[in-house]
Amino acid sequence: MSDLRKIIIDGKEIEVPPAMTLIQACEQAGVEVPRFCYHERLSIAGNCRMCLVEVVGGPPKPAASCAMQVRDLRPGPEGQPPVIRTNSPMVKKAREGVMEFLLINHPLDCPICDQGGECDLQDQAMAYGVDFSRYREPKRASEDMQLGPLVETHMTRCISCTRCVRFTTEVAGQTVMGQTGRGEDAEITTYLGALVESELLGNIVDLCPVGALVSKPYSFTARPWELTKTETIDVMDALGSNIRVDTKGREVMRILPRNHDGVNEEWLSDKSRYVWDGLRRQRLDRPYIRENGKLRPATWPEALDATATAIKGKKLAGLVGDLASVEAAYALKLLVEGQGGTVECRTDGAKLPAGNRSAYVGTAAVEDIDHAKFIQLIGTNPRHEAPVLNARIRKAWLAGASVGLVGEAADLTYEYVHAGTDRAALQSLLDRDYGAVKDAESVVIVGQGAIREADGEAVLAAAMKLAEDTGSRLLVLHTAASRVGAMDIGCTTEGGIEAATNDAEVIYNLGADEIDIAPGAFVIYQGSHGDRGAHRADIILPGAAYTEEPGIFVNTEGRPQLALRAGFAPGEAKENWAILRALSAELGATLPFDTISALRKHLTGAVPHLGDIDLVAENDWQPLAAKPLGKAGFRYAIADFYLTNPVARASSLMAELSAMAKARGQSRIAAE
Repeated sequence: MSDLRKIIIDGKEIEVPPAMTLIQACEQAGVEVPRFCYHERLSIAGNCRMCLVEVVGGPPKPAASCAMQVRDLRPGPEGQPPVIRTNSPMVKKAREGVMEFLLINHPLDCPICDQGGECDLQDQAMAYGVDFSRYREPKRASEDMQLGPLVETHMTRCISCTRCVRFTTEVAGQTVMGQTGRGEDAEITTYLGALVESELLGNIVDLCPVGALVSKPYSFTARPWELTKTETIDVMDALGSNIRVDTKGREVMRILPRNHDGVNEEWLSDKSRYVWDGLRRQRLDRPYIRENGKLRPATWPEALDATATAIKGKKLAGLVGDLASVEAAYALKLLVEGQGGTVECRTDGAKLPAGNRSAYVGTAAVEDIDHAKFIQLIGTNPRHEAPVLNARIRKAWLAGASVGLVGEAADLTYEYVHAGTDRAALQSLLDRDYGAVKDAESVVIVGQGAIREADGEAVLAAAMKLAEDTGSRLLVLHTAASRVGAMDIGCTTEGGIEAATNDAEVIYNLGADEIDIAPGAFVIYQGSHGDRGAHRADIILPGAAYTEEPGIFVNTEGRPQLALRAGFAPGEAKENWAILRALSAELGATLPFDTISALRKHLTGAVPHLGDIDLVAENDWQPLAAKPLGKAGFRYAIADFYLTNPVARASSLMAELSAMAKARGQSRIAAE
């Protein structure tokens, strides 16, 4: 191709786009270049100088490969391709000099540093450092920053790579971190000691190449080589971020993000990252039966027998909670419908139409936000409903996209055109002429808060009409990780949650903790935590949490992803599908599978696209019929970001963060 340039790197000739930096070109050629400040998702700072390379025929000094583009290279005297060397004596000497400078003030506290074993500085000092120092003066020390309960700081270790500053400013949208002073007095700090008010703050721990920023809850609990690492999927929101769960024995020690360009890039929200202490607390570890108004411990045979006796011959309804895997929801559907009952997953009352995937998922992929020129938000606060998705919208806004909002004004970390707070504002958007923007790439994002009210279907129809008028793709932003998968397998009842539970004599509650079940019905609760659902239950069957069983979760864009088991459930708790399979045998209506693989085979036979792991299916556009909109204002789906599900409510750290957020939200009085 004519728009590619030939260059030679360490004797290997490759063709790359001229806009590519030398460090990227080296990566493409399979040559590793050390770096501290460069990060592919952040702006280029060029201040650590570790990535120096030699440009043959250029200036008689090494060049910073992260800050020089291929187009800046001159060809040889007879038009030969430019030559780059990453292993010449000049480069070796330059890197040793840079490493010596970086280590001048760095404390030798590797044995007590939490970064030990996964520290870029350690690794690169071994590869490029020297075994002596010519520095004899006293080392400097810096005061530690206070960044709250999530991030512990040891600023004497800081090498001023500024990754944390660039992340909080560019990705998180909080301009409170920066560097002050010059030379030896330079240090990273926050403006007047302010806290960084972000739902993505924990990512600076991953970005820090030394031990200056480490995880406070994880500190001094484990070393990386002691941990068993499991790649799985996050369920704290419906984005389906790819995560790695690190366990030590049976305990989850930490949760880290995995890179997935189509979903979460390499970021993770603080709730998803730090909720792991909630997996240890308030766990249901044995069955319980309520007798004379009090719950008493029971054995599994006793609990299953009591459950089967309660169900037989009664009008049965099943509820699918927000954290249930597709397999568990499917097993519940087969069991309940086999007893003549109905199953409902829209426990928050969302008016999502069954069977119309373009209406309950939409037609947009998360990646479409990156290229959008217009983004319209309807009744959603993505900063709380999906913080990593919100960072993606901010990235599009920084690239020049216009963002509009219908709903309550909120700090979304980017500027937007506020059309209004009620249905009239949405109607005014429908009444405009969009002929000029129809060719531009655009996305309409509608939130759950917008479609939970009585006129929810009218709002959804209006959002689809707006997407049609503007030539946009539609994204329905869910708040429950299980919702799309449960809708895909048909866990819906005509008339919604009211119709399902109104005259039900027995309600089988599969982890639905966000609703209050009215008195009267007999309630069987199957879940992992002693939360609202367990308090209302007459029988409790202890299930596994999301890190303790394999399962498929379909994210908000309709992408099925596979979660793997990182540990085992405590006590006598079992995997959710296995409990339902055992109960079906007790009822005399045995489900047609004995293993998770047999269940998946049955599931994908009924709903084939669930077998296409990590693929976003194209949804046929089926617009809803227009209905009159109500008069109410839009309310957001999430009132407290840190306490949205039973795992988060069991976490003491999430409770602390929630209290801090509430205290910040209270209006201040004069002279405070």
